[in-house]
Amino acid sequence: MSKKILIVDDEPSIVISLEFLMEQKGFALKVARTGEEAMQIIHEFMPDLVLLDVMLPNKNGFEICQYVRSTPELAAMKIILLTAKGRKQDIEKGLAIGADAYITKPFSTKNLVETVQNMLEK
Repeated sequence: MSKKILIVDDEPSIVISLEFLMEQKGFALKVARTGEEAMQIIHEFMPDLVLLDVMLPNKNGFEICQYVRSTPELAAMKIILLTAKGRKQDIEKGLAIGADAYITKPFSTKNLVETVQNMLEK
């Protein structure tokens, strides 16, 4: 069975790019464009990994990450924060609240795919 990935981003061009990359690798995908939508899909889809933007409508990526980490049945889910917020304090905050990786936009597609594959193989 293929691994499941949830893409959470409100920028259509990023979503299209991520969908293409992840579909090429054979992952099952869902997309959320708001924080609230992400919370709902996380429970329904139970993804193995979430590619999570920080700046989202309704609920930000930091809040979603904290929620996932504090919910026992979700805690093992891998989270990659994928965001334009690249200041040192943002990166430290993201990792401190439980993100497995923090990747800043613009990102290398090759590095992102490698990071996703490595996380899902663990």
